[in-house]
Amino acid sequence: MSREPRDRHDQILAVAAGQFARKGIAATTVREIADEVGILSGSLYHHFDSKEAMVDEILAPYLKDLREACTSALSGPADPRARLRDLVVASLQVADAHPHATEIYQSDANYLSQFERFGYLTSTASDVRKAWLDVISDGVSQGLFRSDLDPGIVYRLMRDAIWLSVRWFRPTGQYPVARFAEDCTSLFLDGLAVTSRAPAALTTL
Repeated sequence: MSREPRDRHDQILAVAAGQFARKGIAATTVREIADEVGILSGSLYHHFDSKEAMVDEILAPYLKDLREACTSALSGPADPRARLRDLVVASLQVADAHPHATEIYQSDANYLSQFERFGYLTSTASDVRKAWLDVISDGVSQGLFRSDLDPGIVYRLMRDAIWLSVRWFRPTGQYPVARFAEDCTSLFLDGLAVTSRAPAALTTL
């Protein structure tokens, strides 16, 4: 039995994901996707009933993995620093596995909110946000994280730094995702400045 129909389906989806990530969903036409695949626009509709159906197939697995990764991270050690690191690692791993979906979600979530079929975007975003805020709040209450910063702002800054890294970060054997996660966590928790040292003792003459 030929696998061509499913292969074509996956090819269209891969091309669409790249187009949506680069240009945005609204600016990408079905004809552009079909042209890049090398088929007529009408033939594309044998695989997907609409452009939104393609977006749905791209985003649903990504958000499922993201939600499950956050749940898994929170099931680990109770220490807020360890949990925050696990959230960073989980988020980066999911972004690395779904780079186009990550960028599409970041760029076009508001646009997609007008479509009823994408109602799950809001619930997933709420669950992920709650996971991060719970960890940050636990760290504050235990005296491990600063209490003078708004947890919501901290979360947004960390989230965007992590998820938008798909635009430029490319893991290598020398610098894998795990090391990138460690560096991100270190920057978030400890900052860039070198820890101040006690002044050297004066030498008496």
